[in-house]
Amino acid sequence: MRKLLLSVALTVGSTMAQASEYLNVFTWDGYVLPDEVAAVNDLLKEQGYDIEVRVLDTLAEGPEQMFDVMRSGDVDVSFLTLNYINMEGFPFSNLLQPIDTSSPRLSNAEALLPELSAIEMGMSDAGPLYLPFGGGAYGIWANDDAVAQHPSSVSELLKPEWKGRISLTSGQVQPNVALALMAMGQPPFQVQEASGDRAAMAAFSKADGELQKTLNALYDQVGFFWSAGPEFRDDLAFVASYGPGASAHVANGGNWSIVNFDEGNTVWLDTINFSKTLSGKKLEAAEIFANYFIGKDVQERIVNELGMVAATTSVAANPMLDANPEFFAQELFWPPYTKVANNVMNMLSKRASGDH
Repeated sequence: MRKLLLSVALTVGSTMAQASEYLNVFTWDGYVLPDEVAAVNDLLKEQGYDIEVRVLDTLAEGPEQMFDVMRSGDVDVSFLTLNYINMEGFPFSNLLQPIDTSSPRLSNAEALLPELSAIEMGMSDAGPLYLPFGGGAYGIWANDDAVAQHPSSVSELLKPEWKGRISLTSGQVQPNVALALMAMGQPPFQVQEASGDRAAMAAFSKADGELQKTLNALYDQVGFFWSAGPEFRDDLAFVASYGPGASAHVANGGNWSIVNFDEGNTVWLDTINFSKTLSGKKLEAAEIFANYFIGKDVQERIVNELGMVAATTSVAANPMLDANPEFFAQELFWPPYTKVANNVMNMLSKRASGDH
């Protein structure tokens, strides 16, 4: 959360001779810009590191895709969504190492929001497996040139007039199921909450059950499923977005705004993580990279250009958090899904996709 419109397949070689080692970064679209990579590479060069930051051409899309890319061993620094880290079925935590926030190369860690710095779902026995980078709401954005009045309830997205005019993500099925649950009048993470109850999970799993029927109806409304980033096309009335893509589109003149459903919007936090294989000078280079991205300049960019919530107190303003100090409320925070819940949601989504 989160996916900017412009792809940032970066090749930065401008002021540096080719380094002997690369620090490979795997990130969401729009999070790491070429001039920021150049700035970090300059810092590394000035401090005597023969290491160059290289952003992978492959952009993050969702837990399954990110896990497949990261277990290949080609990723040194990642930008995982917090609830992925200890999600059952995708053992990201086995690929990561605890981060020493007292490192002299992580001086900007002192300014990180304390409520985001030690969240249980991102912790290991040896310490945090993440540094908070930035967050936002997963919401539905309305094309205000096409939608005269915003719906008050998620269930209104199922009206016949919106058939073929809604866009959801294909990379992550969990938020789609959350929308279906809210359309049913249930909490967004009810499948997760019920994952220890066999009878409840059996009811959720039924091919003719209420959740499956609602998800089928929701998917039947979809005119376009996006993967790495949403597209705010004129033929669409509603687009699901983590915020960054929508904010960038609005900044370029698009007339779109988030729908404030009575049911609320779920929230997410994206993080910076270090591969377990990093050590020595390369680990130090990763700390220098991370320190830059939790610093004031980048954090203000993600607020002002991506419409995100900054993870640090060093920014001049953090509008969404300032307006709502309870923005990261526990009940709306994406949880680390159990394997059972994840399997059920994937099954429901595959069925609904087949019906679509």
